[in-house]
Amino acid sequence: MSRKIELLAPGGDVEAIKAAIVAGANAVYCGLDTFNARNRAANLSFDDLCGILRLAHQFDCEVFLTINVVILEQELPALFKLLNQLVNTSLDGIIVQDLGLFNLVKKYFPTLDIHASTQLTTHNEGQILFLNKIGASRVNLSRELNLPEIASLTALAHQHDMLTEVFVHGSLCIAFSGQCYSSSVSVGNSGNRGRCSQACRDEYEETAAGNKYPLNLKDNSAYFDLPELVEAQVDSLKIEGRIKGAHYVYTVVDSWRKQINQFVETGKLLDDDSNLYKVFNRDFTNSFLKGNLTKGMFIDNPRDNSVNHAIEQKNAISVVQIQEVRQNLRADKNELGASLEQKIQHLNIDKMPLTLTFSGTEGSPLTIKAGVTAKSNRLTENTESNEFTLHSDTKLRKSDKPLCADVLEKRFRSFNDSNYIIQEYDFNQLAESLSIPFKELTALKNRLAFLLNDSVEVIAPVEPPKLIQAEKVEDSPKLSLLISDEKDAHLCDVTKADIYFKLPESFKKGCNKYIELLQRNPRFIPWFPAVLIGKDYIEAVRILEQVKPKRIVSNNTGVAYKAFEMGIDWIAGPFLNTTNSYALLTMQEELNCSGAFISNEINRMQIRNIKRPAGFKLLYSIYHPILMMTSRQCFFQQTVGCNKPSIEDGCMLKCEKATTITNVKGISFAVDKQKGGYPSIYNDEQFLNLDAIKDFSDLFDEFFIDLTDIGAGSKAKLDKIQLIEHFENLLKGDEDAVSLLNTMVTLSTNAQYQQGL
Repeated sequence: MSRKIELLAPGGDVEAIKAAIVAGANAVYCGLDTFNARNRAANLSFDDLCGILRLAHQFDCEVFLTINVVILEQELPALFKLLNQLVNTSLDGIIVQDLGLFNLVKKYFPTLDIHASTQLTTHNEGQILFLNKIGASRVNLSRELNLPEIASLTALAHQHDMLTEVFVHGSLCIAFSGQCYSSSVSVGNSGNRGRCSQACRDEYEETAAGNKYPLNLKDNSAYFDLPELVEAQVDSLKIEGRIKGAHYVYTVVDSWRKQINQFVETGKLLDDDSNLYKVFNRDFTNSFLKGNLTKGMFIDNPRDNSVNHAIEQKNAISVVQIQEVRQNLRADKNELGASLEQKIQHLNIDKMPLTLTFSGTEGSPLTIKAGVTAKSNRLTENTESNEFTLHSDTKLRKSDKPLCADVLEKRFRSFNDSNYIIQEYDFNQLAESLSIPFKELTALKNRLAFLLNDSVEVIAPVEPPKLIQAEKVEDSPKLSLLISDEKDAHLCDVTKADIYFKLPESFKKGCNKYIELLQRNPRFIPWFPAVLIGKDYIEAVRILEQVKPKRIVSNNTGVAYKAFEMGIDWIAGPFLNTTNSYALLTMQEELNCSGAFISNEINRMQIRNIKRPAGFKLLYSIYHPILMMTSRQCFFQQTVGCNKPSIEDGCMLKCEKATTITNVKGISFAVDKQKGGYPSIYNDEQFLNLDAIKDFSDLFDEFFIDLTDIGAGSKAKLDKIQLIEHFENLLKGDEDAVSLLNTMVTLSTNAQYQQGL
């Protein structure tokens, strides 16, 4: 085979990146100490990044930078400053979650290559087209997809000159990435900001199925699935692990490098994956790739399984045997660590020493010689030297404001940047009391900057434009509500509010049930869920085509793209994680979006800074069940138990189980499965935010309440007509409605509105 397969490695710190390079990675992804979704990793300084770029490119290894968190409005100046720096590096791409970054980069930093993060939950054809439209050059597909789904999406991506990445090794989240709020809800640390506290790895009270870690999945490993991934035409095989150390990174990358080389050269696989078990693992599964979602994907222990695996492999039983296994494993790790240290000890990311020599006499040009010396990363005893010589166009002449050492050092000290450190200024050959015009000196400085930047023009910094707060679409805020059962159609008779109808995440193929339901109820505005995979996306599109609604709400960018193509008015739902003005601009300017829900994860101060585009509606949910996570796996296998060995199509359409799980701190969560829905976990409290009406009636056009009963768990169902009446009265300024609503909704919180991101 001749097609290149990229092996993409994690780099949480400098040592891990060096380990990935010597192990044979084709590319590494890493983060700075801001704007990245692994803030528990050591991460890099900007100077580190520039050194890593020099090092990696010497080994033909690309570097991608993670800016894969949602961005807050007040952070935009700092983000612009960072992007102004990045465009003048040799960075190979940025990995992005926030939709606003696509607009911002496309307009102001077009030389930066954008990769769509796994946090964008990309899993259907419409999303590929959406991301292509807004400027992504590659996309990291959702980890939950199986091989046929990956092959189909990759083929479409290639038709639009986009590449695809697939995670092939490392930790698995049980929740869809980008759709997990468990850490945010439970401890205030959002996964959408890189602060996930891994609530899915928590210990819970033992469940009926006998498990203490009912949400804990084994690690992902597709080591023996390489032929199928190659056949699916996947471009990049991505290893997870930016919070892992250099030893782990080297071992995993080296194992995968050898496997890929073996397959490329012989068409056969290595059958030994034992080294993968010698570093941190929770045992391995490839069940998402195989589409075989069994109980075997879980492990009832989130800690390192390497010792247990070694003991099982050696069939060690006695204390002496077990101790011997532990000692041998430790010895193997120490030997590997010593070998790694020897391989990376000569790799250098230090700034390159720069010597500036100034010379000239009266009537001659000013001459500047710039000498650069850098250690080679191939052989420690070698150095590489370059010298650039520049001459001014203007001749030096006598002046009462001469080019003295202080003036020249001040002018050229900016070369003490992330790539260079000025080791020496030499003025010995420059005659005294001479000068040239300062504009000529500036021109020399710019020419030198061009040469030191590999003869690439330095891009001038861009100032963030001042965005204007456009007028509201609605004079006074309206109420809207969500239902999921036609039995609630009678609510149309008691309110003039917009009524959204929540469509399921799974549909029976070719069934017209929801088409007919929407046609019978013309006031229902279709509300599309965040996850729609395979046939379910196709059926969702068929609903659009058959019903042709005037307006929809979509939490799925694939359905949003289809609505854009059909000229259907669409509003971005709350699960698109909208937190800044540029996200609104991306959706409006690229896909004719007419409005958006602002994320419920951000607080009042973070909301206040957002600027509405002209003619754009802003919405905010003030009452809803608090979704913590949604999974393609089954939450009931490890909790109440299930007789089925694996999930099948019928599970999605028919199952409607519910239970609760309680962590060791005594906090309970509702596990809920609706017909046609994915298994989901909800907080025990409802979100009730009456403060937002007082705070933002001048900003939001619509306040939204969720009346679906989904996620209610064991909570009593409330009188929906009464709820609507109280919320409508509250919007009219009736203060009594506050106490009435607080009395009705006995278990509620607006903690996210208080704490924010």
